Amino acid sequence: MYESVHRPVARLRSLRSVTLLTPRAAESADFYSEVWGLVPVERDGAAAWLRGTGRQHHILELAEAERNALGKIAFAVAGRPQVDEAARRLTGHGVPLVTEPGPLDQVGGGYGLRFADPEGRLIELSADVEAVAPGDPGGLPAVPRKLAHVVLNTVDIDAACDFYTRVLGMRISDWSEHQMAFLRCNTDHHVIAFNQAEWTSINHVAYEMTSIDHFMRGIGRLRHHGLTPLWGPGRHGPGNNTFSYFADPAGLVCEYTSEVEQVEEDTWLCRTWRRTPELSDLWGTAGPPSRDVRVRMAGVPDPGHAAVHRAGTPPPGEAPSEGTTP
Repeated sequence: MYESVHRPVARLRSLRSVTLLTPRAAESADFYSEVWGLVPVERDGAAAWLRGTGRQHHILELAEAERNALGKIAFAVAGRPQVDEAARRLTGHGVPLVTEPGPLDQVGGGYGLRFADPEGRLIELSADVEAVAPGDPGGLPAVPRKLAHVVLNTVDIDAACDFYTRVLGMRISDWSEHQMAFLRCNTDHHVIAFNQAEWTSINHVAYEMTSIDHFMRGIGRLRHHGLTPLWGPGRHGPGNNTFSYFADPAGLVCEYTSEVEQVEEDTWLCRTWRRTPELSDLWGTAGPPSRDVRVRMAGVPDPGHAAVHRAGTPPPGEAPSEGTTP
């Protein structure tokens, strides 16, 4: 009999938020609130929490660190029983917990647990996080609705996909040859994507605009602030979503996107896309990505949660204790 502990640990409902570590947290917080369009929730020194027009308490957390790195990826699950069951199943998979199930001492609260994936990325599964009243998704100025996806550079794309499908229950929607894999946890074509690379790092973070009109208005707002796209606007083949990539003050790549393809589980067929300019951009407006955007998306090697913790940085979302350096 197939033991329950060997099944995926939980049914992930959605991508909740991402935490980015950067030596330019305060400047980045100003950028994401004043230029990018996110709504400030709370500031604590250089640390900041920002949300979109959706119900999530926040979709982006910024924290001070010595180098750019991924702090945490948070996924929503249905409730506290699912968090507790996930803890038992993670143990069955041989995955140690970084934070045991319980109330989360963080902005927005909630009940959850945390663990590290095989490359050291900190993952949170949470429920009962404070919700907020949604804003006007069609209002002006054009504000991102939610976190659309996070793309991660990996040194072993097959091992990464195995863990996120076998342990976290995600499904592979499409491949871009054997270079990229697009994974979903709900009807969105992808909420996580892996890119085969020389080192583990964050590639980019994408924010969903509610319509193609809002997508273009957002680009226009950035142009008003003197920022032009690193790549885009265009429309990708895998996911069929629009794209326009920029860089924040820390050099981390951020993307506006819209019209992400919706998957019908019973009829969807995973395909492998060729890596050609006409499939990377179906519109043909963006051209191939430049060397500059590729270098930025490669990022810097990320030592992972354990190394950051040993260095004395507190877990994302928590205040530094006396004597530590954030």
